[in-house]
This record gives sequence, C-alpha cells and structure tokens, in this order.
Amino acid sequence: MYYIGLDVHKKTISYCVKEANGHIYAEGKVGATRWELDDWMKTLPRPWTVAMEATIFTGWIYDHLLPHAEKVKVAHPLMLRAIAAAKKKNDRIDASKIADCLRCDFLPECHMASTEIRDRRRTLRYRSLVIKQMVQMKNRVSGLLMETGVSYNKQRLHKLGYFEALMTSNEDVHDSIRPLLKLSREMISRSQKLDYALISSLERDPLLTERLRRLRTVPGVGPITALTWALEIGDFTRFTSNKQAISYCGLCGEEKSSADKVLRMPISKQRNKHIQRVLIEAAKLATRESPELAMIRARELERGNPNRATLAVARKMVIYLLAVERRQQDWVAAEQFRRTAAA
Repeated sequence: MYYIGLDVHKKTISYCVKEANGHIYAEGKVGATRWELDDWMKTLPRPWTVAMEATIFTGWIYDHLLPHAEKVKVAHPLMLRAIAAAKKKNDRIDASKIADCLRCDFLPECHMASTEIRDRRRTLRYRSLVIKQMVQMKNRVSGLLMETGVSYNKQRLHKLGYFEALMTSNEDVHDSIRPLLKLSREMISRSQKLDYALISSLERDPLLTERLRRLRTVPGVGPITALTWALEIGDFTRFTSNKQAISYCGLCGEEKSSADKVLRMPISKQRNKHIQRVLIEAAKLATRESPELAMIRARELERGNPNRATLAVARKMVIYLLAVERRQQDWVAAEQFRRTAAA
C-alpha cells in the first residue's frame, strides 16, 4: 500500500507519496483541476490510499478521487497538531506529515457526508445567508426611519400594506431616503420569495420527504429544524451514543481534567454551529408543546439559570430526534409509549 498526503489549495495541490516503511516514493505539486488530477493519478503506483485536510475545496476532490483510491480520508484541521505546531511549515512538509499520519494510523479523521447530503446541505446553508441579508435589510430600513425622525409601528413595519401606506401618507418620510427605502423593500421581498423557493425544493426532495415527516412529529421541531437536523447530521448511525450527538451539536461544555481535578468549561467552540443555533431556538418553543420538556425546563430553572434550562431542553430534543431516527417511527410521548408496550 502507498500512502498519499495532500495539502490542498485553490490553484495547486501539494502531494507526498510514501511507502509503508516511510520512504518517499514521490512528491511534488499538481494543478487543482479535474483533468490534471486524472493525469496525475495515472502515474501513481497501486494500490494507494489518500488523506487531505478539511477545507472548502475538499468536497469535489474527495468525490473525484474516491472511485480510484482504496480509501480517501479527510483530517480534522484542529486535530492536526503536528502541522499547526511545527516550527517550519510549508506545503511540502504539510503533505509529508499528513502522509505519515495516514501511514501510522494517527490521522484524526472526520466524517465526510455523502455527495447527496452535501449538495442539499449547500442549499440550506445558502438559505441561511439569504435570511441573514434579509434581516440586515430590515434593520437598515428601521435605521433610515430613525435617522430622519419618522414614527412607525415596529411590529407592522415590514408588512407590505403598512409599508406602502407609510411611504404614501406619512409626510415625515424625507425624499432623500425614499429611493433607499424602496430598494430595501424590494430586496426584502426578493429574499422572502427566494427563501420560500429554497425551503420548498428541499421539502419536496424524495430523499428527504419521509425523514422530514418523522422528525416533525417531535415536539418543537418545525420544517427548518427538521431540515437542519437531517442535512447537518447526515448519517445518524455514526453516533454510537446520545452523548456523542449532544457533543456534536455543541450542547455541552468542555472538560479539562488533571489528576483529581475536574473542571467543566463553557460551551465548546468545536461544534456544528448550524445545528446548535437551530436546536437552541427550537428548545425555547418546544416546552409549549411537550409537558415532559416543560418539566425539564422548570427543574433547571429552580437552579436559577435560564440558559442552562434551555440547553437541557435542547439536549433532550437531541435524544428524541435520535430515537425517531433509530426506530424509523414517529415520535410518541413516554406515557403513550409505555401503555403501548404494556398492551
């Protein structure tokens, strides 16, 4: 077996091919295009396995190499301490160290979702960008009105009918901001239509339809939460325990232990921020639909920290979602489940 380490960049890819004993068979650079990779693969000895660091370019390279390699592995960039802490660092050395980690089975491998999931996840994350820009435009409209001293109804400002009435009947709206307000309103309307189109296309996708229907039976889980869970989690079987899934979602703190001292730190930054944000927002509303979740929140609130109460509810929702995925059945309340099992 030959072991290949790749240091991936926008225009070039540095590679290092090593034998099992660590001897360098070949190293160099190749252009970061599909046809140049094809020509390069024809020169490689077989069989070979390859590893690369997770970057924005990793996805298409992974898909292109997968049919030709014995294995293609992707390394977690934060865990590659041998590269990050090196005194001398360049592309050739980085590729060599990745090949060594792969050869010695020290590579901190991270999960690589399937192409189908990654394609749909890209659409969902693009939708998040659209929503962020729409919120910025709404804030800009409010800012323009406040700058010029225009009184308005905050709750109704972004309703189309109220906005048009404000523009036509309110004499305080200065002529200098009218073009900016109209342009901002057009961008908000366009973003709303795009948001609806993106979500509708994902909900109608045959790959996701049945899975989304089951996930939405969990209390507090709506269309956005279900889509985010399905596309950010991907293959739920990679989590062997609930704790692993909770950690991946960023709903627990770091732990630093030494000797007999155990310190619990704040929420870790090593998490999937997309699923974390959605689950925390869903947890704030889920207690209205589930007495069990409301009881968990009330118990945590007795300790006096509302943020910890929200995290406790979010962790319970992760357990519910995993149970639905593993059983491939709709969610049922604990009392109803016990009655069904007893019958």
